[in-house]
Amino acid sequence: MAGFKAILGHEQIIEHLQNAVTMDKVSHAYIINGPDKSGKMMLAEAFAQTLECEKLEDVVKNAAQPSDVEPCMECHSCKQAMTKNQPDIIYVRHEKPNTISVDDIRTQVNNDIVIKPYSSRYKIYIIDEAEKLTVQAQNALLKTLEEPPEYGVILLLVSNVNALLPTILSRCVQLNMKPVRDAQVKDYLMKTMQIPDYKADICVAFARGNVGKAKLLASSEEFDKVNEEAVSLLRNIQDMEIHEIVTAIKKITEYKLDINDYLDILSIWYRDVLLFKATHDANHLIFREEIQYIRKVADTSTYEGIETIIEELEKSKQRLNANVNFDLTMELLLLTIKEN
Repeated sequence: MAGFKAILGHEQIIEHLQNAVTMDKVSHAYIINGPDKSGKMMLAEAFAQTLECEKLEDVVKNAAQPSDVEPCMECHSCKQAMTKNQPDIIYVRHEKPNTISVDDIRTQVNNDIVIKPYSSRYKIYIIDEAEKLTVQAQNALLKTLEEPPEYGVILLLVSNVNALLPTILSRCVQLNMKPVRDAQVKDYLMKTMQIPDYKADICVAFARGNVGKAKLLASSEEFDKVNEEAVSLLRNIQDMEIHEIVTAIKKITEYKLDINDYLDILSIWYRDVLLFKATHDANHLIFREEIQYIRKVADTSTYEGIETIIEELEKSKQRLNANVNFDLTMELLLLTIKEN
């Protein structure tokens, strides 16, 4: 845990939470909704640490504005929170990987929240992956949300808010995460992680405003290998036989990286081709170091052909997400690429 200052972007959510603390109008339940790795846990932990800070009253009193309200990082509670050992900040666990059961909620929330805080003003429950709550578990949680003790705060972190019952949604303050600006993410990667400019651009293009994903890609050797293999395929695809291309694609599935990420590499490449064909300017390309090959494709392809490839890439993602046969999907895609 590192407080709100360590969080990149999400200014509106941080402002809302800091105002709630400053005005002493903390809700009993919050939903933080955003994609995987977008920073939901960081927000929840910063909020929890702030609420439990032993110097909070002085912090609020001395704050020139709500944005100055941060955990002190010095008191016993803050130090406990930083090591995830604060007894009144409870992380709800679940044994089954894809399900949070009614027993998990009854045991860890309902039966526990009736016991007053051990050492703090609040008793805070962080339920990560709350979209995995079964209907029975949500109904059990609803009983607590309807009549929460004054010290109880429940934080539901979800990547799909539609998985929660309307009765749950109506009793929670919903905070929706927005993509962080590309310039902010790139600046962070280059200054904090010392990622070179070219690689930072690729990671930012993939992450689409998701800081956690950008950090993961920037530090992933596997992503570097997949990126290199994808670019190698794109350089040579017009001279390859279909069976050679399918073999190259199948090799990618050996990596843990999602096949959609691989298709995103192809999409970004062809968007660069389209941009260069229209502008003849390499400065704004993501794969600008591949300008020799991008220029070659741009010169030999029509606008219609490039747009057809980009559309087919999106259709391929949809097919794979719908569990259409992998080999068939990739063959259709690669035929489209070769024909255009």
